Amino acid sequence: MLLKPEFGLVFWMLICFGFVFFILAKYGFPVITKMVNDRKKYIDDSLDAAHQANEQLAHIKQQSDEIIASAQAEQVKILKEAADTRDRIVAEAREQAKAAGQKELEDMRKQIQSEKEQAIRDIRRQVAELSVDVAEKVLRESLKDPKAQISMIDRLVDEALVSKS
Repeated sequence: MLLKPEFGLVFWMLICFGFVFFILAKYGFPVITKMVNDRKKYIDDSLDAAHQANEQLAHIKQQSDEIIASAQAEQVKILKEAADTRDRIVAEAREQAKAAGQKELEDMRKQIQSEKEQAIRDIRRQVAELSVDVAEKVLRESLKDPKAQISMIDRLVDEALVSKS
């Protein structure tokens, strides 16, 4: 029983409490609840924004995966085209080299044939010259006699006339 408040003290405390409660209810609580509601709305908006950001991030990740897959497919396609182009170029180079070799071989054959024909002509010319020289020497020996010369001329004229008729 140490503390026994008097009735007057309790009355004035209730009046002060009611007055402070009325002032707080009229001016303080609306401001406090408004601040709490604003804070709640800010947190909700932030959560919504974070959720949307996560969705966008997932969408961007999906797009990046698709782009990477497309790039890899394009890379494979480009590498295949490059390999095909390389093979085609190598094949064309081989064909050109083969054609050039064939042409060079044909040119060499023509040159050899030409040289062979030239050599045959030279040999024939030399044989003809030797034959004429030998015939000339043989005729000189056999035609030292003037009677043999006239006989030979007559025979050659007769042969020439017979061959033209």
